Amino acid sequence: QVQLVESGGGLVQAGGSLRLSCAASRRTSSAFHMDWFRQAPGKEREFVGLIKWPSGNTDYADSVKGRFAISRDIAKNTVYLQMNNLNPEDTAVYYCARGFRPGEYDSWGQGTQVTVSS
Repeated sequence: QVQLVESGGGLVQAGGSLRLSCAASRRTSSAFHMDWFRQAPGKEREFVGLIKWPSGNTDYADSVKGRFAISRDIAKNTVYLQMNNLNPEDTAVYYCARGFRPGEYDSWGQGTQVTVSS
Protein backbone atom coordinates (compact mmCIF):
# COMPACT_ATOMS: atom_id res chain seq x y z
CA GLN A 1 0.00 0.00 0.00
CA VAL A 2 0.90 3.64 -0.33
CA GLN A 3 -0.37 6.69 1.52
CA LEU A 4 -2.35 9.06 -0.69
CA VAL A 5 -3.11 12.61 0.36
CA GLU A 6 -5.56 14.77 -1.57
CA SER A 7 -5.62 18.53 -1.39
CA GLY A 8 -6.98 21.50 -3.28
CA GLY A 9 -10.66 21.26 -2.54
CA GLY A 10 -12.77 24.21 -1.57
CA LEU A 11 -15.71 26.42 -2.42
CA VAL A 12 -16.03 27.82 -5.92
CA GLN A 13 -18.76 29.49 -7.91
CA ALA A 14 -20.38 27.82 -10.87
CA GLY A 15 -18.23 28.23 -13.94
CA GLY A 16 -15.07 28.36 -11.88
CA SER A 17 -12.08 26.04 -11.68
CA LEU A 18 -10.19 24.06 -9.09
CA ARG A 19 -7.15 21.83 -9.23
CA LEU A 20 -6.96 18.87 -6.90
CA SER A 21 -3.74 17.09 -6.03
CA CYS A 22 -3.13 13.53 -4.96
CA ALA A 23 0.32 13.00 -3.52
CA ALA A 24 1.67 9.50 -2.99
CA SER A 25 4.06 8.77 -0.16
CA ARG A 26 6.41 6.85 -2.42
CA ARG A 27 7.00 5.82 -5.98
CA THR A 28 5.32 2.75 -7.42
CA SER A 29 7.68 0.62 -9.46
CA SER A 30 5.17 -1.47 -11.40
CA ALA A 31 2.44 -0.51 -13.84
CA PHE A 32 -0.66 0.88 -12.16
CA HIS A 33 -3.43 3.40 -12.57
CA MET A 34 -4.47 6.29 -10.37
CA ASP A 35 -8.17 6.96 -10.37
CA TRP A 36 -10.31 9.82 -9.19
CA PHE A 37 -13.72 9.21 -7.71
CA ARG A 38 -16.29 11.44 -6.13
CA GLN A 39 -19.19 10.93 -3.80
CA ALA A 40 -22.00 13.41 -3.27
CA PRO A 41 -24.25 13.28 -0.20
CA GLY A 42 -26.80 10.52 -0.50
CA LYS A 43 -25.29 9.22 -3.73
CA GLU A 44 -23.08 6.33 -4.65
CA ARG A 45 -19.42 6.80 -5.35
CA GLU A 46 -18.82 7.78 -8.96
CA PHE A 47 -15.79 7.21 -11.17
CA VAL A 48 -14.38 10.48 -12.50
CA GLY A 49 -11.28 9.52 -14.43
CA LEU A 50 -7.91 7.82 -14.36
CA ILE A 51 -4.34 8.05 -15.51
CA LYS A 52 -2.20 5.03 -16.30
CA TRP A 53 1.43 4.43 -15.43
CA PRO A 54 3.80 4.39 -17.21
CA SER A 55 1.94 5.43 -20.38
CA GLY A 56 0.19 8.52 -19.00
CA ASN A 57 -2.95 7.60 -20.91
CA THR A 58 -6.14 8.99 -19.42
CA ASP A 59 -9.81 8.15 -19.46
CA TYR A 60 -12.82 10.05 -18.14
CA ALA A 61 -16.42 9.61 -17.22
CA ASP A 62 -18.80 11.10 -19.77
CA SER A 63 -20.08 13.56 -17.17
CA VAL A 64 -16.70 15.31 -16.95
CA LYS A 65 -15.22 14.86 -20.42
CA GLY A 66 -14.09 18.13 -21.88
CA ARG A 67 -14.16 19.85 -18.48
CA PHE A 68 -11.78 17.81 -16.30
CA ALA A 69 -8.22 16.80 -17.05
CA ILE A 70 -5.87 14.49 -15.20
CA SER A 71 -2.13 15.00 -15.29
CA ARG A 72 0.89 13.92 -13.29
CA ASP A 73 4.23 15.04 -11.98
CA ILE A 74 6.35 11.91 -11.90
CA ALA A 75 9.14 13.49 -9.88
CA LYS A 76 6.68 14.51 -7.17
CA ASN A 77 4.66 11.27 -7.22
CA THR A 78 1.62 13.47 -7.63
CA VAL A 79 -1.48 13.31 -9.77
CA TYR A 80 -3.64 16.32 -10.52
CA LEU A 81 -7.29 16.73 -11.37
CA GLN A 82 -7.92 20.01 -13.14
CA MET A 83 -11.61 20.84 -13.00
CA ASN A 84 -12.98 23.59 -15.22
CA ASN A 85 -16.44 24.97 -15.84
CA LEU A 86 -17.66 23.52 -12.58
CA ASN A 87 -21.35 23.28 -11.84
CA PRO A 88 -23.28 22.51 -8.64
CA GLU A 89 -23.65 18.86 -9.71
CA ASP A 90 -19.89 18.51 -9.29
CA THR A 91 -20.22 19.11 -5.56
CA ALA A 92 -18.83 16.05 -3.79
CA VAL A 93 -15.95 14.64 -1.81
CA TYR A 94 -13.23 13.72 -4.27
CA TYR A 95 -10.95 10.75 -3.68
CA CYS A 96 -7.93 9.33 -5.43
CA ALA A 97 -7.15 5.64 -5.41
CA ARG A 98 -4.34 3.47 -6.71
CA GLY A 99 -5.08 0.28 -8.56
CA PHE A 100 -3.19 -2.41 -10.38
CA ARG A 101 -6.15 -4.06 -12.06
CA PRO A 102 -9.43 -2.59 -13.30
CA GLY A 103 -11.80 -2.17 -10.40
CA GLU A 104 -9.29 -3.19 -7.76
CA TYR A 105 -7.65 -0.63 -5.48
CA ASP A 106 -5.13 -1.07 -2.70
CA SER A 107 -4.84 2.50 -1.49
CA TRP A 108 -7.30 5.38 -1.05
CA GLY A 109 -6.87 8.96 -0.03
CA GLN A 110 -8.89 10.61 2.71
CA GLY A 111 -10.86 12.77 0.30
CA THR A 112 -11.17 16.49 -0.28
CA GLN A 113 -14.44 18.43 -0.36
CA VAL A 114 -15.42 20.36 -3.47
CA THR A 115 -18.44 22.63 -3.22
CA VAL A 116 -19.78 24.51 -6.22
CA SER A 117 -22.27 27.27 -5.54
CA SER A 118 -24.82 28.39 -8.09
